Amino acid sequence: MLTLTGFSVNAQQDLKLQYKQPAVEWTEALPVGNGTLGAMVFGRVDSELIQFNEATLWSGGPVQQNVNPDAFKNLALIREALKNEDFEKAYNLTKNMQGPYSESFMPLGDLILKQDFNGKKTAAYNRSLDLQTGLAATSFSIDGVNYKREIFASAPAQCIIIKLSADQLKKLSITLDASSLLKNEKAVQNQSLVLKGKAPSHSDPNYIDYNKEPVIYEDASGCRGMRFELIIKPIIKDGEISAEGNKLVIKNASEILLFVSAATSFNGFDKCPDSEGKNEHKFAETPIKKAVTKKYDNLLKEHIADFQSFFNRVSFKLNEKENTKSNVPTDVRLEQYAKGEKDSGLEALFFQYGRYLLISSSRTHNAPANLQGIWNNKLRAPWSSNYTTNINLQMNYWPVESASLSELFFPLDEFIKNVSVTGIETAKSYYHAKGWVLHHNSDIWAMTNPVGDFGKGDPMWANWYMGANWLSRHLWEHYEYTGDKEYLKKVYPIIKGAAEFSLDWLQKDKNGHLVTMPSTSPENMFYYDGKKKGTVTTASTMDIGIIKDLFENTAEASKILNIDSEFRQSVNKAADELLPFQIGSKGQLLEWYKDFEEQDPHHRHTSHLYALHPANLISPLKTPELAAAAKKTLELRGDDGTGWSLAWKVNMWARLLDGNHAYQLFKNQLRLTKDNDKKYSGHGGCYPNLFDAHPPFQIDGNFAGTAGVIEMLMQSQNKEIHLLPAVPDAWKDGEIKGITAKGNFVVDIKWKDGKMSQSKITSNAGGSCQIRSAEPFKIQKLNIESKKSSIGYTAVFDTKKGTSYTIEPYKQ
Repeated sequence: MLTLTGFSVNAQQDLKLQYKQPAVEWTEALPVGNGTLGAMVFGRVDSELIQFNEATLWSGGPVQQNVNPDAFKNLALIREALKNEDFEKAYNLTKNMQGPYSESFMPLGDLILKQDFNGKKTAAYNRSLDLQTGLAATSFSIDGVNYKREIFASAPAQCIIIKLSADQLKKLSITLDASSLLKNEKAVQNQSLVLKGKAPSHSDPNYIDYNKEPVIYEDASGCRGMRFELIIKPIIKDGEISAEGNKLVIKNASEILLFVSAATSFNGFDKCPDSEGKNEHKFAETPIKKAVTKKYDNLLKEHIADFQSFFNRVSFKLNEKENTKSNVPTDVRLEQYAKGEKDSGLEALFFQYGRYLLISSSRTHNAPANLQGIWNNKLRAPWSSNYTTNINLQMNYWPVESASLSELFFPLDEFIKNVSVTGIETAKSYYHAKGWVLHHNSDIWAMTNPVGDFGKGDPMWANWYMGANWLSRHLWEHYEYTGDKEYLKKVYPIIKGAAEFSLDWLQKDKNGHLVTMPSTSPENMFYYDGKKKGTVTTASTMDIGIIKDLFENTAEASKILNIDSEFRQSVNKAADELLPFQIGSKGQLLEWYKDFEEQDPHHRHTSHLYALHPANLISPLKTPELAAAAKKTLELRGDDGTGWSLAWKVNMWARLLDGNHAYQLFKNQLRLTKDNDKKYSGHGGCYPNLFDAHPPFQIDGNFAGTAGVIEMLMQSQNKEIHLLPAVPDAWKDGEIKGITAKGNFVVDIKWKDGKMSQSKITSNAGGSCQIRSAEPFKIQKLNIESKKSSIGYTAVFDTKKGTSYTIEPYKQ
């Protein structure tokens, strides 16, 4: 993977989440993570709760092959029904092509820290999370004693470290207990709390209620249900420590350090977690043995240095003169924001929060950030907290390149390689096709079959065939941003494999166009023959957009590597024969191959606009007519939606160069949501801890929101860097430094009164660079002046590796 260099961004606006009361709900607690271990900190006084997760702790085990041997028998029948437009028959037959549900991400355990103050009054309470250091803190005063608890998740130490202190000696007396929702055994060993257990062999999704036992531990094969171990090791200054049953009691200490480590027996997507599993005890114990030999200050220093090597690459300032709320509690700021008060600092905070969460949740081999990152407190998490590949997993990684976190792509990169292996078998057994396929759900075991429990699920979401194609875009984009040809050479066979499946999957319609059948548009329905509802049809626009995008990227990769010319010709020919995008009676981009009426015209998915974003097949620059149709589609869909849906629309409006509309959707992302408060429930937005609210919590909206801000301020599709393409009027003055453009360029932009005042482009790889801006500009030193174009002004110049170029406005 490419290591980015040359980033040293420091000065930023205040980047803290802070509150004047403990968390009551999980979505009020504060997250820390080192990419593998995650914790949610509640900040309670008498009975603190810290909830832990480990990124590889999932139910289940390696997938079985050929899970539905009769699936292929239905394919020709489905296609015949679709040719006859018998959508009901096609729908029912498609159910026969389903398989089991994915497995689920599991909660690890809880630390309960009791500190009995005998009901005495608490004063000066504060809890906070500093995004620039990854340090969560809780402080309060009781009886004139100031207490403080600090917690951080260290990647160098591979531990979570908690420090308890007081400003008077021997004032810390606590009881430590641990628990887990999973089957476990708890013991005190070597003055440590140790929790050992096993994950379920299977867990039904939370939306399935027809099985008597939705969570199963017994498994006849012995290869499902991984082991795990959680260790909590206290080191004390002064005082004494003892065991009381399975609890630890510490009395009269002056300082307490708690070292938390955990590991599972997960040893790869294709390895039995029992007989072929890792030694979870060794992997949990080793980090603690090393960490306890170091001083706290050194551990913190190492953690901050590591964390800031990622975080400090990008700084973002907005309307600094307006920012007077840095000391206001975050939940209060959200309430004021909901009432219409301006808070550019909160908007900048939300942007950086997405980067913080990605650094904290994407550093584990073969386990990319899931639907909830690495934070989950439920045995049956919403949607299994799995990898949902018809939008959500991909959203998690939209900012990984542009927000200058390219190294953190490796977990998704490895996951794609894993599903490309299992996907070969699924393509063969289900469809007798070449290449590899991935459907709408997956898990740490790289499951690729259609879900639905063999006919019980709705094909509207269960039978979707484009996951491999969409994920291949991420491999291609990683090359586009890094310029790493050796990497492209390694992943080209995977990209090609997705294209090979698509070539086999496509069928000729009566007009000679290549189409997909069966096809769905996640997760929407259409009306036909009056008010009959249909979902399974021919050639959804999303399918066509994804395949066209894949074919173009495959051909380009083949050309760059100077290989596979015959295959390149075949995908180019197929791309030309695909059913064209169509404009409907309302001026909208059609969602299906016919101008069907949508069952839900305000549906949260805008799948048919994939070609606008994340792809760039449609743009105001290249295809103005189609861009106008995409705009009409978004207008018809409306400005409401779930949290992640709002985030996608932010990106889409930015691609349409409409910054004010993008900003309106971005503001909606910051709508305060509280599940148990009617005033703040029932809509997408964010929770008091800034977690994205579907609702419930889904982290994809956080990540896509961060990506959307960058799309408003800088875009790098069409082989150019577009400066301030969609800056909203509300962001009158601002500065962003350290974001990344395709071609491995680092971009700094400063603007005043909505217009660029200065930009800097740093080339990490050399090569040609094209700049676009709304106003005339000049590239200093090179004395290159921009030229008028159809949209704004452009200039092209050659760059040298490691050289920076200043861009300033000028009058023609």
